Order: sequence, then structure tokens, then C-alpha cells
Amino acid sequence: MSSNKYINREVSWLSFNERVLQEALDSSNPVLERIKYLGIFSNNRDEFYRVRVATLNRMKSYKKIAPAQKREITRTLRDIHQIVADQEGQFTGAFHNVLEELAKNNIHFVNENELNSKQMDFVVDYFRMNIRAFLSPLLLDNISGLGNFKDKFIYLAVKMASAVAGENQKLKKENYAVIELPTEELSRFIELPPEGDKRYIIFLDDIIRANLKNIFGIFGYDIFESHIIKFTRDAELDIDSDLSKSFLEIMNESIKQRIKGDAVRFVYDNTIDPKFLKKLLNKFGITQSDTLRAGGRYHNFKDFMDFPLTNTSLQFNELPPFLHPEIEPNKSMFELIREKDLLFHYPYHSFQHIVNLLREAAIDPKVRAIKMTFYRVAKNSKVMNALINAARNGKEVTVFLELQARFDEQANIQWTQKLQEEGVRVIQNIPGFKVHSKLLLIRRKEKGQNVFYANISTGNFNELTAKLYADDSLLSSDQQLCRDVNNVFHLFETKYIPPTFTSLIVAPFKLRSFFTSMINREIIKARAGKKAWMILKLNNLVDIKVVNKLYLAGKAGVKIKLIVRGICVLKAGVPGLSENIKAFGVVDRFLEHSRVFVFANEGKPEVYLASADLMARNLDHRIEVVCPIKSPELKKEMIKMLDIQLKDNVKARSLHPDKINQYREPENEEEICRSQEAIYHYLKGKKVKGDV
Repeated sequence: MSSNKYINREVSWLSFNERVLQEALDSSNPVLERIKYLGIFSNNRDEFYRVRVATLNRMKSYKKIAPAQKREITRTLRDIHQIVADQEGQFTGAFHNVLEELAKNNIHFVNENELNSKQMDFVVDYFRMNIRAFLSPLLLDNISGLGNFKDKFIYLAVKMASAVAGENQKLKKENYAVIELPTEELSRFIELPPEGDKRYIIFLDDIIRANLKNIFGIFGYDIFESHIIKFTRDAELDIDSDLSKSFLEIMNESIKQRIKGDAVRFVYDNTIDPKFLKKLLNKFGITQSDTLRAGGRYHNFKDFMDFPLTNTSLQFNELPPFLHPEIEPNKSMFELIREKDLLFHYPYHSFQHIVNLLREAAIDPKVRAIKMTFYRVAKNSKVMNALINAARNGKEVTVFLELQARFDEQANIQWTQKLQEEGVRVIQNIPGFKVHSKLLLIRRKEKGQNVFYANISTGNFNELTAKLYADDSLLSSDQQLCRDVNNVFHLFETKYIPPTFTSLIVAPFKLRSFFTSMINREIIKARAGKKAWMILKLNNLVDIKVVNKLYLAGKAGVKIKLIVRGICVLKAGVPGLSENIKAFGVVDRFLEHSRVFVFANEGKPEVYLASADLMARNLDHRIEVVCPIKSPELKKEMIKMLDIQLKDNVKARSLHPDKINQYREPENEEEICRSQEAIYHYLKGKKVKGDV
């Protein structure tokens, strides 16, 4: 990949995560929100190491790799380590700023050395009553390798000694242990008794540090040094090809193997004694210097995503989801969808509408069958419960549950087993492909005829993420569209026979050629001197063939606007290459997740919703769906929402290589526009049925 024409995808991803970090640094954000952005940034970076850095390491060690490619990978890894180091400095500064801001608001973090006698009594008591039972220290002498250490966990490495030597001087003089912190069972943050209007928070780590004598004191140790350490492991699953096993068994075994994946990063407290560190590394069998990263006193900042304190004055103003204006109380959802297509926009509209639709379908005597795809499922899913209820009521319920959804595999396996126990037919995989499309199909018997209702979404059927992710979801009774959705399910069921589609564009069969033809059409119009443009909103733009096609379109005079949340390898706004292409990303309180494609079509814009990003994996190796919006009214609505985002001058950042992550500022007395809030008020302003 020529560096002159493309941005390195790993560097681009790190630029995206920097936009998240900018939110933690932004003093205009409430402080309790800023601390959560620190958690999101940390969690993102961990996953980047588990997936992308691990992949690069594997590629680099591949014996048959070409020397030039190996040099390129080495350069990329070097760039990654430098960028991560720079961002870590910003992160540390942001954390200290947040602590100062919290202190100004009477919320104080304290460690074990800062406790007064009353607080110490509380900490000792809390440890005895709530923590001690979860701790199982491992003596370092009994450790060989990383077999006992898990990804995503943190450990307290402890050095202990006796102040006074006794008869067993050699035994008691010095010893070492490692303790796993029980963060799955307990909160990482414990609130101490308040003092007046002051609130105090202590890390779980520090409560354990304060009680080391209560763990090891019986062995004569009374001097302790302790440091938090953390391992990040390769998250790639090795999928067994044993034909005698079910795919469920194969995935279960692969997930168990993941916890023993190679260490791609070992993070340690930079104040640790070098001899102590060397002893740990020898015991863990860590020899590669590029695996090591010195950090601060605390690790696993992802825990801040669930920071327990609440204070309305220190958090975002609420933007609660509201009812869709077309939804009437006590009226059948099927009757509403039959009248016209409906378009939900999450998290602005309530996801409860989909739950209500499924609950209605579960008890409606006219409903014969329900089919649904799932990629990521909520832990206590009302959607799944509605499907189970439908099966109990005699409906034919079919679910495609993608077992290879990264980091959600275990949860999806558990749901598969639960659904099967309840009589739901579960399709587990299509060999060679992930199913990433988000589809719901309901079949009713109406006047002796089969009538279908479909829901096609850009996001998962997950009531938790629907409160945080910005997605679009179309409900339709267009029978041609519904037949296409049904054909996608036939594809799952037959696995090898691709059907014909009339309205939907389905990857891996037609999506790449569709995109090429749509861009070509705009190029032809531009060369003929006609207005030609496109707006592409997506999460990631990585596919080089598509990028080159966009470069060609821009050179032909097509005006292209890109709204890309994450990776964008295209270099926008470069003279001689991409003057007609503008690119920016929005990072704000909601995660921009929808994929929307709009093509000018000579004054008659065509609008499409998609589950797919423009990446080779989505175009060529996944079952993805792109759906046209046919309703003129809904087209206008989608274009209006995109227009609002294009005007964002508060949370929009440039993706142009010479202005990367620069905020777009208001121009020429332009009104202030924070697009997510503006979209919320635009949609809420639409008249709700029943309003006077």
C-alpha cells in the first residue's frame, strides 16, 4: 500500500481512538463523562492489541513472508508503539485533570497511604467481609509460564519480607506472590464513608494493598512492596476443522484456547524495582522487549466505563429515547407497518418498539413464523425472551446466531443452548462466512395468504447497545423487499445456493459490483457536466479498490462527503488526488454506528441503509445487506439527518491527513451545531400521533 495515496489502517485506527481521548480531555464535557471516555479509550486500545497487533506479530513471524512485507510490518509496529507512547502521555494528563476536577466537586480518590484512622478501619473491615474470600495468591516460586494468567484481568505482584529475621531467616527474609484481582465479582471502585459533603473513592487494588499483612502476616512477613501488572493476549481463535465435532463444540474449545493465547503486551508499574521485574519476566517466560510496556500505578482503565458514582450536575443532560411519531397506543404494529414504512433511529427512538412488535407476534394467532439474525445479544435480552415465548406459543421460530462475533462468542453459545432447549431452531454458521446482516422477518396468515413483515437494521437487535449506538432501522411490509429478506434466510438454511435478490443488495454476491456501478454512474454524470455527488456514512473505509474508485470519481468532478467514525485509509482533500473529497468523523456521547449511502442520481437521490462497512471482509467474506429506502418521505428524513451531521461544528473532526483530528469550527457566523443533540431535537419535534 503506497503511503503517498493511503493512510496506514493501524495508524488511522489509533487516530480514531485519539478522538475518543479528546473527549476525555475536553473540559466542556461533564467530568463524570470524561472519566468514562478514559475507560472507552483504554478498552479500545486493549482490543487493538488483542486483534491488530497480535495479527501483525503473527504475520511478521510467518516463515514464508516476503522480506519487503516483513519490513513494512516492522515499520508499522514501530509506528504503533510510538503513537501509543505519545497517547499514553496524553491519557495520563487527562486522568490527572479529571482527578483534579472531581476533587473540586468534592469527590476524592485516595490510596492506602492516604487513609485516616476511620477510613482504615472501614477498609480493613470491608476487606475481611467482602474481598478476602475471593483471593487465591500464587507464590512466584510455583509459577512457570503464563498458563494461570488471563487476558482482561489485572494482578497484584507482591514482594514481601520480614523486618526481624528469626530462626527461618532464609525463608522469611524475602518472598514473592501474585494475586488476581476479583473484578468480575466486585466493583473496582469502593466508596468510603463520606465526611461532610466530601465523598471518597478507593480502588479495589488499594484496599488489597492495605491488607497484605492480613494475607501474609501469619507467615511472618510485615514489609510489602506491590505493583499492578496486566497481560494482553492474542484474541484470534484457532478454529478446529474436526468434522466429527459440532460447530458449537469447536467454538467452545477455541474460546478456552484464547485465554492461553500468546502475550502481545505485558504492562507493569514503572516504579517497580528492576530486579523484581526481571524475576517476574523470568517466571512468566517473557523475553521479547517489544511486549513490555511501562505504565502507571493503575491498569485496566476500562473499568471506568462502569464508574458507579452518579451526579446529574456532573453528567450529560439526559436525552431519553422517545416514541416514534407514527406509533399509536393500543394499535397493532402490523397494522401500522401495513399502512407505511417506518424508520426508527436509535438511540433517539425507543428500541422498545421492536420488543413490542415481537411480543405482539408471539401471541398473535395469525403469526405463523418468525426469523431473526443476531450478532451481539444483550445479557438479559427481552428480544430473546419474546422469541422463546413465541416458540412456546407454537410459532415456528428460526434464529441465525453468529457464534464468531468477536468477544461475544461465549454469550452467543449460551444463548444458542437456551434457545434450542426452548424449541427454537438455531442455525449456527455458514462455512467460510460470518453473518453480519441484521434482519427480522415475520410471516402472518392474512385472508388465506402469507403476508410478510420485515425489519432491516444497521445495528444489532440489542436493547442495551440501542441506548448507546446511533443506528437506523427500517420496518416494511413491501412484499418484494420481504421476499428478498426471506431469500437471505433461505441462504442460511441451504448454505450453498445463492438466491436471486430484487431489492436488497447482498454481500458477498453483489455488494462490490453494486458499489462500483453506483460510483460509475456518478462519474458519467460528472463528466457530462451534470451535478454528481455522494454522501457515505460508515464506520470504516479500508477497501483499497473502493478507495481508488472514489479517487477516480473525485477527479472526474463528483463531490464526495465522507462521515467515517473509525478507520479511513483514504486521504481526503489532497491536491491532485482528492480535492473533491471531504472526510470527517463525529465522536460524541453516542457511538455513531449506522451505515448510510446516498447517491445524487441526477437530482433524484437514492438512499440506502447497510450493515456493511467498506472493508474487504464485509464486501467479500460476510453476509451483509444493503437496503434501499423507497419512501420519498423517509428519504428526505435520512438526508436531513445527514445534512445535520455535515454541519456539525462541535464534535466533528477532520480526517484530512494534514488536519487529522482537528475540530471543525463554525465559519462565517454559522450557527453552533452539535449534530447528535440537533438530530435528537429534530426527530423529537416531529408530531406524535395523538398530540393535539
